[in-house]
Amino acid sequence: MKPSERRKARRLAVQAIYSWQLSSNNTADVEHEFLTEQDIKGVDVSYFKELFSGVATKASKLDELYAPHLDRKVEDVSPVEKAIVRLATFELTFRKDVPYKVAINEAIELAKVFGADDSHKFVN
Repeated sequence: MKPSERRKARRLAVQAIYSWQLSSNNTADVEHEFLTEQDIKGVDVSYFKELFSGVATKASKLDELYAPHLDRKVEDVSPVEKAIVRLATFELTFRKDVPYKVAINEAIELAKVFGADDSHKFVN
């Protein structure tokens, strides 16, 4: 598997997490929507599913894990940043096969793409 396939899976997962956070729709519906309506060519679909479902089912636990490291309340974190930090926290905690430097770097890159101007600094 190419690293770019996982990068694309992370990108799609962040979008799905963001959508789920804002809509509160059923995770199965959100996942189905993303897999049928988005371009999934070159995406590690199984990794996308693991990331999305893992974050969705463990969101509260993930928030507890990263909350002590924030300079603000979890409730004050923007939805985009929250989606990225939740994904990174999931990878750091539950995917021991992913080097921590990779998980952090990928999160920073996602923040540069999807976040506000200084989101990457916050995510780092």
